[in-house]
Amino acid sequence: MSPTTLTTQKTATENGANSAFRYNVKIPDWLNECLLGDQNDKDNNLICRAFQFAYSLHEGQFRKSGEPYIVHPIAVADLLKDLGGDSEMIAAGLLHDVVEDTPTTLEDIEQMFGKNVRRLVEGVTKLSKFNFSSKTERQAENFRRMFMAMAQDIRVILVKLADRLHNMRTLDFLPPEKQRQIAQETRDIFAPLANRLGIWQFKWELEDLAFKYLEPEAYNTIKKLVAEKRAEREARIEKVIKIITERLQEIGIKPIEIKGRPKHLYSIYQKMIRQNKEFDQIYDIAAVRIIVNTKDECYRALAVVHDVFRPIPGRFKDYIGLPKPNLYQSLHTTVFNTNGRPLEIQIRTLEMHYIAEYGIAAHWKYKEAGNSNLKRWSEIDQKFTWLRQLLDWQKDLKDAQEYVEGLKENLFDDDVYVFTPNGDVIALARGATPVDFAYHIHSEIGNHMKGARVNGKWSPLDQPLQNGDIVEIITSNNSHPSLDWLNFVVTPTARNRIRQWFKKYHREENIARGRELLERELGNAGLESLLKSEVMQRVAQKFNFQKVDDLLAALGYGEITCTQVINRLREENKQSQSDKSQLLLDTSFTGTTKEYRQEDNGKYPISGIEGLLYHIAGCCKPLPGENIIGVVTNTRGISIHHRDCPNLHHIPPERLIPVSWNCCRNDTPRRSLTYPVDIVIETIDRVGILRDILGRLSDLNINVSHASVKTHAGKPATISLTIDVTDYKQFTEAITRIKNISDVLNVRRVTQVNGAHN
Repeated sequence: MSPTTLTTQKTATENGANSAFRYNVKIPDWLNECLLGDQNDKDNNLICRAFQFAYSLHEGQFRKSGEPYIVHPIAVADLLKDLGGDSEMIAAGLLHDVVEDTPTTLEDIEQMFGKNVRRLVEGVTKLSKFNFSSKTERQAENFRRMFMAMAQDIRVILVKLADRLHNMRTLDFLPPEKQRQIAQETRDIFAPLANRLGIWQFKWELEDLAFKYLEPEAYNTIKKLVAEKRAEREARIEKVIKIITERLQEIGIKPIEIKGRPKHLYSIYQKMIRQNKEFDQIYDIAAVRIIVNTKDECYRALAVVHDVFRPIPGRFKDYIGLPKPNLYQSLHTTVFNTNGRPLEIQIRTLEMHYIAEYGIAAHWKYKEAGNSNLKRWSEIDQKFTWLRQLLDWQKDLKDAQEYVEGLKENLFDDDVYVFTPNGDVIALARGATPVDFAYHIHSEIGNHMKGARVNGKWSPLDQPLQNGDIVEIITSNNSHPSLDWLNFVVTPTARNRIRQWFKKYHREENIARGRELLERELGNAGLESLLKSEVMQRVAQKFNFQKVDDLLAALGYGEITCTQVINRLREENKQSQSDKSQLLLDTSFTGTTKEYRQEDNGKYPISGIEGLLYHIAGCCKPLPGENIIGVVTNTRGISIHHRDCPNLHHIPPERLIPVSWNCCRNDTPRRSLTYPVDIVIETIDRVGILRDILGRLSDLNINVSHASVKTHAGKPATISLTIDVTDYKQFTEAITRIKNISDVLNVRRVTQVNGAHN
């Protein structure tokens, strides 16, 4: 669509707005024609009124780029028009920001443009006018709202995707941190969502733009390499196209189109990472697409391709016989090109091509093209079972972080296709087990599952299913779920249904188990007082539970985790530090050599774990002034490690808690606390060397709690010391003083990796 710049005064028709305005922005041709066209046409009139309303409301507003704000709604509407969007979608694209950025209400939108446009705008509008305790909670609620709106009208997400795509195209004008935040959300949620909906045009551009901001060096490198190889690649593809065209014509097939296309940059990058290869080792960075008239011609064209080029075993996929859940259909095969390099070839009909490019939007796009053979929308809607499942499990999920993470897992299109005994195809997430399969069929099937047969043989319940497996679930009225299932199921639906069952039938057991888990993490001291405290009641309410027992029950059946509860406790205790009576947990922690307690002034040495049991890790013994991180342990509360501690490499991310030293803020360390640190000194063996070292430490008021000396004939002596210092600054000063002693060869700090000294 070539844009037209209107800078002259345009007076609205009698059916439009009564005022005249000046457009100083680029107007797409279709919108220009609409504004100057027949205002008696219902669709045309709706779009014109939406544009005029948005223009007047956004007048005087500007984007970060300095452009008039109306540029953005026009661009969103243009993308929707290109998708084949109807007048209500295009109107919603023009109006999608007016509720958020102007005094206009949703009721105003409904009164002026109808219920459908209101529903679309409402589904896209952010929750900026509501208060949330964290960015994650805001993000989770935004997504919940959006997917609920999708369930009512799938067009909501098309408007949202168009909005996100144009924002990504114009991300250069935002601060780097904001760029990364938006790009990460785009990669995690919106690109996979476009893929789930089959909108390939949006999917690849969203991925590439996110790639550009998240990994700019890799993006620019691959972009340059692809451009350098362009001429060579195009010449090779043209040769292949010529060969295939001639052979197809020989058997009476006249293809609609045969063309080559380069794979998008992020796809190439993923392949390089996945296969651990350099760019020059990735050969299939382009594909040839063959579009023919009928399904029969697809398979005949495949036979021609395999006759002309040698197919690579295991690289053929029939998405015509077994379509993807997003309705995608095509034949994929990878063959050896004439130069001996792999080449991917896709074969499909024109109808399949529309669905492949526009996905769910092909309902409108294909109708616009005048083809009446496309399946009716009501039939297409039934294919999107993943959306109904997503809405199903999100209803009872309390924690915002878990919801966002589950959403990411559910959106990624990495499915495995299995069959029921009746031959029905079921698409499940990669890694799904027979338990996931059972809950996909029905919650009662999962709740009474006794066993499973896969391909006629008994299968372990935790065995991942493979493409083509035939799965039969054996049930019994006496069977019920096991908490162990939560350790291996991968679908949110199964996980949620298992938790619901335990929530309903084992409340007392769940409360006892939750209490036990909390005691294991925090210690027994003060636990009863904590559970009866106002702090714990507020924590329960943060998770949307009325009582602390409800919280313990949820902890017991796995709806929430101890780490989540501890994080909430930390947040609540931060707000209550001025009231000592609310800090009910034992605040002592045991280091390797001595015990520490909170100071009388009620402040804590470490920020981020206020009121929680904790100890300094004996492996790295971090000092005030060094970067630290907390680890939730099974029996001793929070373990405080140096951020560079090698032992952290094996710790799951969900057990890590961000912490920092309070006693080093504003360069005012608290000298009342000391911390042990181990050092090893290599020195020439001479009389008085240990006395000299201890003297330097004494000058700094540093106590030595342990000392040992090892001597070897003809070799340097080794002196091992444990010294008590107030902070990292005092420690470095001590090391400098020791190094300046004559005959000292080396001084190093000692850490332990998995029990071994380092």
